[in-house]
Amino acid sequence: MSRSNGRLEPEVIVNFSDGFSYAKGKMEEAFRTGGLMDKAPPKSVKDPAVASLKREDIDLIVHEFEIPRAQAEKALVEHGGDVSKTLQALINPQT
Repeated sequence: MSRSNGRLEPEVIVNFSDGFSYAKGKMEEAFRTGGLMDKAPPKSVKDPAVASLKREDIDLIVHEFEIPRAQAEKALVEHGGDVSKTLQALINPQT
């Protein structure tokens, strides 16, 4: 290691083209202290109406219509959780 301004320069593992780099010492310290796992993953807050829907119903709509899960949940909530009404509304949205 060389010295710069009186401080030791860290051993660099990877230099990226955008200027970022990872230093071996800092990475080891983060893993040793558990610094990377300090925070618990955020818990998703679900709407009570969405929580009452059946997973099978949501999966059916997602797979059959190839739409995002959030859109399928919204459609089911709009139709009171009734799968047949939701399917009919997605097939023929004018009525």
